Formats: sequence, structure tokens, C-alpha cells
Amino acid sequence: MNAAAPEVAEEVVLYEKVGAHIAVVTLNRPKARNAINPEVAQALHRLREQIESDDEIRVAILAGSGGDVFCAGADLKAVTAGRAGASGISTEGGGFAGFVKARRAKPWIAAVRGKAFGGGFELALACDLVVAGKSTQFALPEAKIGVLAAGGGAFRIAQALPRALANEILVTGKPISADFALGHGLVNRVVDDAGVLEEALRLAGEIAQNAPLSVKASLEMVRAASELNEEGLWKFNDAWGQRIIRTEDAKEGPRAFLEKRAPQWTGR
Repeated sequence: MNAAAPEVAEEVVLYEKVGAHIAVVTLNRPKARNAINPEVAQALHRLREQIESDDEIRVAILAGSGGDVFCAGADLKAVTAGRAGASGISTEGGGFAGFVKARRAKPWIAAVRGKAFGGGFELALACDLVVAGKSTQFALPEAKIGVLAAGGGAFRIAQALPRALANEILVTGKPISADFALGHGLVNRVVDDAGVLEEALRLAGEIAQNAPLSVKASLEMVRAASELNEEGLWKFNDAWGQRIIRTEDAKEGPRAFLEKRAPQWTGR
């Protein structure tokens, strides 16, 4: 990796640009199990906004440092100290970790190795794709400590799984394996632990080869599918279709195909 200098103080979150079009964002509190404290939330919020505004970046990867824990969720010391609000482990517009509520135009891939518990699972659920290591475990154990998976976990797991399975995960708080997650569509790939980031980068590279506006439109359609009825979806679909067909990339794609060369996307 050709890494750019970290963008945040104290390096609680690291930023790397890989090639021209891929960003890697890494939670970097391994001694604290990469738990989300106010500093991490603010840093992740800033980096998310930076990536959204950078026209060169087409795909982002969210990873965790260390090998045992992707993210243990909220830093309970911060929560018990009363730092869980908008000025604490949540941000205005971003929600928990500065991430789970944010509307993002670019695809994010969660590269999950080790435990993704509570808010860590919620971060993965908020991403668009997930690559997991074989030893990875996911859990929403909030009921065990008397709280709610309110960072999107409770409703996103219900959107992703049949009701009975979602209920069991939420009300027992027991972890599920990477293979279970793969078998039920919660993750895209399960690979050896050591190859998680490499596989996420490979997947990101495939996405980055495609037209940025087409990728954006496709993500928006998938997100809308759970929010709109069929009439609303057709209107949304047709609006995006008309927008895309007028772009320079829509002309470049067929032209490059006929000329048997790689397309040169401009995002316009």
C-alpha cells in the first residue's frame, strides 16, 4: 500500500489512499478493542466527509487494527461518563461513530477480522459490502447490558434477515459466525483472516473500474428498494435512468467497448 499521511490527530483513525481511487480507513485503538470514543467518532466523521468530497476516491474500505477485534462497539467508559450524545460518540448527521446515519454516495466495504460486537456489527451493517475473516464473530449483545442496538443494528438486522433469526440475534445477544453470516446474506465473502484486507482491496478494485455515477445510482436504487413502493421505485428508477443516459460516461462506456479499450471515466 502507498499510504498517505494519517489525517487525524493521535492516529485513532488511520487514512490510506491505495492507488488512485480507493481509500482505506482503519480504526486504530487496538488496546481498547477499537471501541468508539468521541475522538474516533469525530475522526471517522471527518474522514467520511473528506472521502465523499474527493472526486478521485470511488470506493472506501473500513477496517480495524489488530487481529482479534474489528470493533467492540461503544467505549463504555465514554458512555458512562455521559459522552454518548451528539458531542460524544455520535455526531450531528453521522450518528453513532460519525457513520451509521450518514447518507453516502460512494460504496463502503467493511473488512472485518475478529469480533464485531454491538456498534462494531452496526458499522458493518451500515456498510454496503462486507468481507469477513473465517474467525469473525458478529453480535448485538445490547440486551445483555440493558440497552438497545440503537445505532441501526435493531432495524438493519431485521431488514437483512427473516424475522425469527433477527429476533434471536437481538434478544439473546449471542454471536453468530462468519459462515452463518455468509449463508444468510449478511456478508459477501469469507476468507482466511490474513487475507481480509487483500480481498476487500480486490473487491474495491473491481468496483473502482466501473463508472462512478452508475455505481452511485445502483446503490441508491438498492437503498430505495426497502423504502418505496413499486410506483415510487419506478419513478426513482426512471429519474436516475434519465440522469445517467445524459452523462459523458454513458457515451464513453459503449465507445470504449466498441474500440476494445478500457473506459476512461470522468464521473460526469
